[in-house]
This record gives sequence, C-alpha cells and structure tokens, in this order.
Amino acid sequence: MRSFFSKFKFFGIVLFCLSAIIIYLFYNALQPKATLPIYQPSRVNPELVDASIQYVKKYHTIADFSLINQNGETITQEDYSDKIYIADFFFTTCPTICPVMTKNMVAIQNQLKNDDVMLLSHSVTPEIDSVTQLKKYAVEKGVDDTKWNLVTGDKKQIYELARKSYMAVKTDGDGGPYDMIHTENFVLVDKKRQVRGYYDGTKTEDIDQLMEDLKLLKASYN
Repeated sequence: MRSFFSKFKFFGIVLFCLSAIIIYLFYNALQPKATLPIYQPSRVNPELVDASIQYVKKYHTIADFSLINQNGETITQEDYSDKIYIADFFFTTCPTICPVMTKNMVAIQNQLKNDDVMLLSHSVTPEIDSVTQLKKYAVEKGVDDTKWNLVTGDKKQIYELARKSYMAVKTDGDGGPYDMIHTENFVLVDKKRQVRGYYDGTKTEDIDQLMEDLKLLKASYN
C-alpha cells in the first residue's frame, strides 16, 4: 500500500510540474509583445508637424534625399536601405546644444561599433558647413565614417526633411536665407524608413531610453 502511494506521489509531482510549464508557456504566448509605436503625422505633436501633412494617419516615411557627407560622397536613402538609423540636425559652429548632442551621438556610436545601426546628422547651416568643415569636425569629434554621415547640401531639401519627413522642428519656414532650425531631437528610424521614436539628444535619460528602444526595435526583426 505504501509503495502504491509512493508511486502516486511521484506521478502527482510530475503532473504538477508539467501543468506549471504548460501554464507558463500559455501565459507567455498570450502576453502582447512590447513594440514601438510608428509615428504618423496625425499622432505627433502638431507643433512639430508641417500643416500640409498633419492629416496623414498612415504610410508616412522619410522622403528620398541626396546630400554630401564629410568625405565628399553623395549620400542618399539607398545608403540607409534596410538599415535602422538615428538622425539629428546640427551645425558645427553651434555653441549651445549641438556640442552636447554630438557628444551623446559619439557615445551611441561607440556602443554600436559591432552593430549595423547607422547614424545621420544633417547640417542646418549648409552654407557654412562645407565638406572641409564637416571633415574637420568629424575628425575632432571622433566620427566613424563607416557608421556615421555628417551631411550638407541644399538647404531647402534639408529643412523640408526636418519638417515634413522627420517631424523634428517646431518652427515654420521655407528653407530660405533667414530660416533657421535648432532642434535637440534625435529621431529613431526603422528599416522601412518609418519614425519609431523621439529623444532629447541633450538628456542622458533620453539617450538611455533610446538605447532600450533600439534593442526592442532590433528584436522585432529577429
């Protein structure tokens, strides 16, 4: 009789363990996976969205572009094809937020050395930031040319990208001689050229959040 109950006890333990595993697996399967939002113009702070696209609720992507980097090379959307990347807007002579932003972008670059995530920094004073000036700045700051492009080019194109593609700027303007953009935003862009996050490039806590969101975005492709 004791032997019978001993066997029954063993069977009960095994059954309990199997039940616990099955419940755990079902629980995990039913939990919604964490994902990053896709920022459409209609759900972004209206102050950041050009009036011409504020109604757009889906299919918003970064527009095609053609700009020149610190090495005098033409950089287009094809150089970022099927890549996650982080974009920002700066100028080399900025004495205020840009040095902090660049320092934080360098830190991001260094954390992503063995990663295929790219970086893209647009000059908002292209008339000053020539290829030579960008190269000097890149060398001084420790920019990795294989991962990070500092780009200059047509001012109207850069400003339209900032306002109508990245939705990163609160001011209106036409990209003319007296138009000036100054934004602290870092923008996370996915492999489909969709905006997936906004971060204050001057704040450590935002950079930490960016790195966490980047892990989440990368995991969504696995």
